[in-house]
Amino acid sequence: MALQWLSLVATMWLQSINGANSDFSAYSSELKRILSISQLRLNNLASASDAGKLLGWISGIAAAHFPLWLVLLIGSLLDLVGYGLQFLFLTNRISLSYWHFFVLTFLSGNGICWINTVCYIVAIRNFPLDRQIAVSLSTSYVGLSAKLYTDIVDVVAPTSAVERAKVFLLLNSVLPLIVCTVAAPLARDVDGGKPRKLTRGFSTMIVITILTGLFAVVTSLGSVGSRFTPRCVVLVGMIVVLFLPLVVPLVERIREKLQQKCLITVHDEGFATMENGEKSSDVQRDVVEIGVVEEIGAKMMVRRVEFWLYFFVYLFGATLGLVYLNNLGQIAESRGCSGISSLVSLSSAFGFFGRLLPSLVDYFFPDQTLFE
Repeated sequence: MALQWLSLVATMWLQSINGANSDFSAYSSELKRILSISQLRLNNLASASDAGKLLGWISGIAAAHFPLWLVLLIGSLLDLVGYGLQFLFLTNRISLSYWHFFVLTFLSGNGICWINTVCYIVAIRNFPLDRQIAVSLSTSYVGLSAKLYTDIVDVVAPTSAVERAKVFLLLNSVLPLIVCTVAAPLARDVDGGKPRKLTRGFSTMIVITILTGLFAVVTSLGSVGSRFTPRCVVLVGMIVVLFLPLVVPLVERIREKLQQKCLITVHDEGFATMENGEKSSDVQRDVVEIGVVEEIGAKMMVRRVEFWLYFFVYLFGATLGLVYLNNLGQIAESRGCSGISSLVSLSSAFGFFGRLLPSLVDYFFPDQTLFE
């Protein structure tokens, strides 16, 4: 069980660095100046990252034939090439045209899909009875990416706009590779025996996740983050809260050791408790039912109302948010606001809660479903 929880923590770390495209608005103004392009072309450049996700299905095919660590490596290498060459351009080491930038941004946008695919597979396979909350907890951490990247840049290059743009692109290129390398041995299928509901463990994870989001919001407020708290303290605090989920696998590991030492056989699994009166046959029946619902083909999927509802909501709803986030720097600049980093961090932190809230509703009110 400890390894299962550790795999979930690994997906959280992966997602926390997988939203590198969300910090675009923090350096877009400087990029516009250096490339001497219009606002329209800058918007097209911002949309290139999202267009790269149109080929995200390739990562799904790759995950069916290659080990997950290799899928992670490919995704991080796409980021390394996409953002790395842009960084070399800003440092005057290579020459790139606007269309080179467009293709490289498209490439790095596709790299996000490869890391996403691994995170989804690990969460669903290792937590079959709690797959919704596992996927949602993991995915919510992508909302912290812009916050994390901005906190690092605030410490390394707090004033110079040119240097900040360089550091953003450097982090976007190398940080995913570093984290993927560290997390690859943990983000894998784990044989946890018979699937069980992990109520207590997820309750702890939810509390930790909410605390993480609150910390991100509070430290993103300009008056709090810059006036009363040193930037380095905010960054250290951000790193600490990202390590807080390790509490769950650590406690589970201690419990397993105590059981082995005392030779005690328990049926209520600590973090994996079942509700009173629930029989094991019911759990087995749930596993079978879940397997039937989960393992569906593409033809059956496109016949489902839920699929098309999700498709159009994501197509029309999420696009509005992306347009706003991609142009946040320009909006702040036009209003004479100098604290663009604070706005990017704040929008990132609230985006974290936006991704988390639906899963909390589904987790605590499982019977109130839209589709029966």
